[in-house]
Amino acid sequence: MSRFELLSDDQWALIGPFLPVRTGRAGRPFSDARTMVEGIIYRYRTGIAWRDLPDVFGPWQTVWKWHRRMAGDGSWDGVLSALTAQADQANAVDWSLSVDSTIARAHQHATNITRTTGGQSNYMKIGLEPPDHGFGRSRGGLSTKVHQLVDGRGLPLVTLVTPGQAGDSPMLLPLLAELRVARPVGRPRTRPDRVRGDKAYSSRAIRAHLRGRGIEAVIPEPRDQQGHRKRRGSRGGRPVSYDPADYKNRNVIERGFCRLKQWRGLATRYDKLAIVYRAAVVLNAVIAWSRHLTGIIR
Repeated sequence: MSRFELLSDDQWALIGPFLPVRTGRAGRPFSDARTMVEGIIYRYRTGIAWRDLPDVFGPWQTVWKWHRRMAGDGSWDGVLSALTAQADQANAVDWSLSVDSTIARAHQHATNITRTTGGQSNYMKIGLEPPDHGFGRSRGGLSTKVHQLVDGRGLPLVTLVTPGQAGDSPMLLPLLAELRVARPVGRPRTRPDRVRGDKAYSSRAIRAHLRGRGIEAVIPEPRDQQGHRKRRGSRGGRPVSYDPADYKNRNVIERGFCRLKQWRGLATRYDKLAIVYRAAVVLNAVIAWSRHLTGIIR
């Protein structure tokens, strides 16, 4: 097998039906979809510049246009939704979810773009490019933060991108709002059994939201909140309870981020546009789910 063949036939059988096909109209020759996808994967796995793609994938401009268009029209999100629906139908989705975020430093070639800072980012509108392009300045310089909601095996279900200095806690509710796994009959499933999160996600608003939807919160309470509650006496409410043994399973999302950052083009952000970078993160999730499903099908 060539090092440029990055997808197995079983994986392509799952992904291929959801990708663009020939329309039959006259025009330029239609590029091979599998070659284009493997070219996109190769670029992000190695972290090279687009123009340095090996000739085996064809003109680099064509591979870039495929990725840019699929990022803009939400094609990769559609593929991920189809795969998660198949997995749920096969009872292969663990609905004990975990939430967390990871930082990706921005390369200087990605930040030479006009951006509006200080304005509110439209990170919840996945198809629109935010005015700040998902860049934020912190002690480490310009960076981007990737927020994910993963299942009990660490496979991503929802991905959002924000500036690097954005907090974790405000992003949990938007992540849950984007959670939709289609089913053959009826409405898509949007409610997990439980949500695991670290102390950054401990807030009254989050706990009230999860409680109202019947979702178990496996989130420890930080010491400062414990002190505030105790000082208020009976007005502080009851102590927070969670399952410490189940909380240990939250490490699946940390392992998932390790897998994500094995792609050098994701560990460091080289893309100017947030929707393009996020689409690559979603593509990484598509590959992870396709591997999981091929193992089940066999």
